[in-house]
Amino acid sequence: MKISVIIPALNESAYIEQTLVAVAIQAAPYEIIVVDGGSTDGTTAQAARAATVLTSQPGRARQMNHGAQAARGEIFLFLHADTLLPPDALDLIRDTLSHPSAEAGAFRLCFDRDTRLLRFYSFCTRFRIPHICFGDRALFVRRDVFHSVGGFPVIPVFEDLEMVRTLHRRGGFRFVPRAVTTAARRFQAVGPLRQQLLNTYLWTRYQLGTDPERIAHLYAYDAPSP
Repeated sequence: MKISVIIPALNESAYIEQTLVAVAIQAAPYEIIVVDGGSTDGTTAQAARAATVLTSQPGRARQMNHGAQAARGEIFLFLHADTLLPPDALDLIRDTLSHPSAEAGAFRLCFDRDTRLLRFYSFCTRFRIPHICFGDRALFVRRDVFHSVGGFPVIPVFEDLEMVRTLHRRGGFRFVPRAVTTAARRFQAVGPLRQQLLNTYLWTRYQLGTDPERIAHLYAYDAPSP
């Protein structure tokens, strides 16, 4: 099965190259689509060496939906620009979705920095809990299922949790027992405890029904530089 790896990006020149290298060593067939939201650094030039580069309005939901419209694979993998796949990731996805009842899934998570808090957060991703399954865990979904649910909701934050919630309710969501590695740059820039407290505050308000538009300014998509 061909996998379309769809990567939303915005000023990701510090990370995009290593992310693309980690995709390039995967088992074919696959395609790589980087959807840029208006970068002002070298992101698009770097991405163009290894991927098809599209442009769209900024916002992960819009960018990922735009990439999905152009994708040709039977499976879509939505990958953050600062997240590295394990070497056998695409084969693991194919194997997971080879089962007739499986429609979508995500990986466990680890970070590129080692602190007690980050180790604890990584440990929590071992549990099959959709409420903490964020986009940095490399969400994947069958093409037909993605289109049948209408793609990502166009909201400024938590579009990933909304999608996981929708897919999980269908009953075909799977958790892959391998980890992707994501950058801990927000934790480094703000401080591990302070960032986690902010994450928990935003997540709690979202779970209680707060409109994402009201809290989006507290968690900007254009993340702090490393």
